[in-house]
This record gives sequence, C-alpha cells and structure tokens, in this order.
Amino acid sequence: MAVSPPPRPQRPPFSSIWTQMYPPSPPFTEKHLPDLGGKVYVVTGASGGVGKEVARILYSKNAKVFIAARNEKKATAAIADIQATCPKSKGSLVFQHLDLADLATIKGSAESITSQEKRIHVLFNNAAVQALENDAPKTAQGHEIHFGVNVLGNFLFAKCLTPTLVQSAKTEPAGSVRMVWVSSLGLEMVGEMSHGITLDYLKYWPTCKPLERYGISKAGNWLYAVEFARRYKADGVVSVPCNPGHLRSDLYRNGGFLFRTIINTFIAYPSKYGAYTEVFSGLSPSLTINDTGKWVVPWGRVHPLREDLHVAAKPVTEGGNGHSKAFWDWSEDQVKEFL
Repeated sequence: MAVSPPPRPQRPPFSSIWTQMYPPSPPFTEKHLPDLGGKVYVVTGASGGVGKEVARILYSKNAKVFIAARNEKKATAAIADIQATCPKSKGSLVFQHLDLADLATIKGSAESITSQEKRIHVLFNNAAVQALENDAPKTAQGHEIHFGVNVLGNFLFAKCLTPTLVQSAKTEPAGSVRMVWVSSLGLEMVGEMSHGITLDYLKYWPTCKPLERYGISKAGNWLYAVEFARRYKADGVVSVPCNPGHLRSDLYRNGGFLFRTIINTFIAYPSKYGAYTEVFSGLSPSLTINDTGKWVVPWGRVHPLREDLHVAAKPVTEGGNGHSKAFWDWSEDQVKEFL
C-alpha cells in the first residue's frame, strides 16, 4: 500500500540553487588534461549524452575507455562518432554491455572488464534513467525503475569493480584512482530531510511525480558516495559525488517534443558541460584524498551541500544519524545473491 511521502524538506539557499543552475565557466576542461595513454576508464551510460562526452574527452587524450551501456547499436554508433571527431587519438574505445535494470547480469559485465584490464583509474557511475510518464515501469527484479537502476544497479556494478580500484590505488599516484558518483540537484531539492532517501521510498514512490522519483533516487548515489569515501579512504580511492548540471541529455529522450524543446532551448546546457563536471571530479589534481566525499557542482567546484544532509554521512559516534552506513548495509543485503 502506498503511503504519503515525508514532509517537504527545506530547500537550499537560493544562492546555492542559482550558482548550480547558472555556473561560472568550467575551470577544468580537456585543455587541462595531460596525455592519458595507458590509463583505463569505465564510463557507464556512455552511448549518449554526458557519458558520451566524458568518453570523448578521455579518448581524445589517448585513454582506453570502456563504453558500458545497454544498447549495443547505439554504443557502436557513439564509438564511431567519437573516433571520427578524434582521428589522432591513440586510445581505444571498447563496448561493454551493461544493463543496470537487471541485477542478474551486472556481475558478468564487470567481470568482462576485469578479465581484460587489471587496473581501472576511474569509474564514472554516470548511467541513469529518468521516466517522464507516470506508468510505473519496473526492473527485472521488480524494483521501481528509478530505484532499481539509479540506486541498486549502480551500487552493484560499483561494488563489483571496487576490488580492482583498490588494487590500482596501491601503485598509482596518490589520489588519482577515483569513483565518481553522478547525482543531481534533485538531491538538494527533493531529497528527504536529514537522509536523502530512506526505505520509506519503496512505499511512497507512487505518490510522487516521475521527476521527483528521479531526484530522490539520485540521493541514493550521494549516500553511496559518502559511505564509500568513509570505507575506502584508507585504501586511497577518492569518492566524488557530483551534480553534473542541467543539461541537454538523453535523460529526456522519453519526453514529448514540446517538453524536450523547452528544456533544450531555454533551460539546459550542452552535454559537454556536464562532462566537464565529471572530468573535474575524476581527474582534476585540485582534488585529493582529503576531498573524498565532498560535493562537486557545475562545472567543477567543491560546494556546500544542503545543511541538514550532512548528518546522514556521519556515523552516530561522530554526531550523525548513521544513515549512509545503514543504507549501504541494506543495499548489500539486496544485491548479495547477485555477487
């Protein structure tokens, strides 16, 4: 039975919303990247939108990039397009099938990557789904689509690749091995007070509009990011949650023509700007292990998060409510049969 959603949280200061909606120029772009020959990156959802632009930037600097995506035809076309625009690159682009809507397939996708590469320098958890119709689609395991894909699917894939990242951090320069978790301004706009997202969502989601479901689900990515930071800081892996920005993205592919026209013409920025946010999060030398878990906003800036959410990232022993740990532990229990 559906229940009423929790009370609306107090939104962040208007100045915080404004600077994320209308940010200053990107401080870190492809112009600032060194040669990435020999580096290995995994970008989920890279068959289009922001993920494709992240892959393009990395490939242009001679990196090997795994294009982890569900649609092979679309990914193959994206690879051809990237190669055509970067004809001098000495890097490589490798398609890897990844269906985050089916937990039973995710481990195999991760193992396909680790069978080819023993090192991964950055995993970009970029893939997401944003339903725009109120038809309540489900994943293969019966989860509401936003929760199943954006939350549990991303968590399982990240968990499968974590040992490789930890091993890579032992021999790579300090702070260079990272896990980027792509969240959203929705975390601050609709995330539950002092928690972001709780298991109550599994009951109240039918009362929410599709865009609200998306925003709340992205709070899950943030919770994983801050808990990963707490658990793996000692191993040298930097965890970075980010809001990539309001973008012309494939997330809106299921919207009507008028909706997409309004978004793309009057509100959203080109996808490459979101890629700059993610590339900053994954490769900027200005971020170190001491910045693990910090919130990054467009187009690459560490920025204060909505104040009440900080308690969710801290254990009870440190004055928090321990929610990120509890949510992580619950998620582990949900995916353990697929590991």
